[in-house]
Amino acid sequence: MKNLTKKILSPVLLLTCSGPLLAQYTFFTPKEAFAIEVSLPNSAEKRLPMYRNAITSLHVQGDWVLGGTTAKEGLSPFIFVATISEKKLLTTKDLQEIVPGQKGIATGFCKGAGNLLYAGTMAYVTKNQQPGHLLQVNVSNGGTIEVKDMGIPVAGESIFALLSNSEGTELYGISYPSGRFFTYSIATRKTQIFDDVAPKEKELNNLHEYAVGPEVYLCKALIQDNAGIIYGSAAGNRVFAFDPAKKSFSFLDTPLPAVWGREVLGQVEAWAKAPDGKLYGGNAGDGQLFVLDPASKKIKNLGKPMMMARLQALAFGRDGKLYGLAGGAPGYSHLFYYDEKGAGFVDLGNPEFTMVAPGIEQGILWRGFQLSTLAASADGKYMVMGEDEALSQLMIFPVGQ
Repeated sequence: MKNLTKKILSPVLLLTCSGPLLAQYTFFTPKEAFAIEVSLPNSAEKRLPMYRNAITSLHVQGDWVLGGTTAKEGLSPFIFVATISEKKLLTTKDLQEIVPGQKGIATGFCKGAGNLLYAGTMAYVTKNQQPGHLLQVNVSNGGTIEVKDMGIPVAGESIFALLSNSEGTELYGISYPSGRFFTYSIATRKTQIFDDVAPKEKELNNLHEYAVGPEVYLCKALIQDNAGIIYGSAAGNRVFAFDPAKKSFSFLDTPLPAVWGREVLGQVEAWAKAPDGKLYGGNAGDGQLFVLDPASKKIKNLGKPMMMARLQALAFGRDGKLYGLAGGAPGYSHLFYYDEKGAGFVDLGNPEFTMVAPGIEQGILWRGFQLSTLAASADGKYMVMGEDEALSQLMIFPVGQ
């Protein structure tokens, strides 16, 4: 009787659960999308080696895709360049050659004057406490990478977040693990450090029950509004505003959107500025999208793209939609878009793009399950995504088809 019951119930349970199960395995395969193989072990081709290629920073500059990776413990990361038109990896630069002892680049790349870009590194925590470095990156003709070490902004600390102002003359950042805010003048190379947004003892005590590290509660992303004010998150579910002209800080009255009882886990993980100047952000603690109106300093909760924490990346496309990556390990990250004037949230699922490379000339379908970075081309035509895997590849699709 027990076996018979199982046979009867199994089809019923399968039908009952099929909706959510199928939703987890929805693949996004737009026309003209493709993947670029940038990682492969023991290959004669120019590739990034295994365990050193998790793509944690991206920037699109014309036809070039500039990437920065994070490596496994004890290994060094890379900076690399791929080309969209030729769909291939062009050049790689081992960071060990420029600044030894670095774990990765997770700040993204900030635009300076001309074609110069800036990024910050996370160092390995050792007995000697290696600090993070500020890097100047230039991609020249042919995709050649030139990297210059600009020094250590905050003594003994890594760089957790970095932003350049609209003029490309000054950088703003968050140090790790203390969470101190700093400004850096590119012309004079002078740094000014502030303690205003660094977590206090009371705020850290509220986090003890969650047993989390600084990577969960420090400000992970910064953005500048059209008036020049810099925004970021602080421990305790707060959003701060920094006025570069006055060198002063203030905190918004409206907290980050959060699930009741989990407010202390609020952290802005990604920002994107809309054409109308409004600032869209993602709360990592509960994976909620929100919009901040710089004029009123009010925050509006827009909801959750999917039922998971994390909202790792955001970028606007030329179709006016806000694209993003929600979720992540131990589950899958999903690509979604938010259309304020249309369908609202649309979960596109897991990207599945064709990848063609030497040895696989016939092409294979490459599926992206752990995607952590997303960048749009300047014209919003292309969305470029990077994987956060042992073997990470680039996944690219045109917008507005």
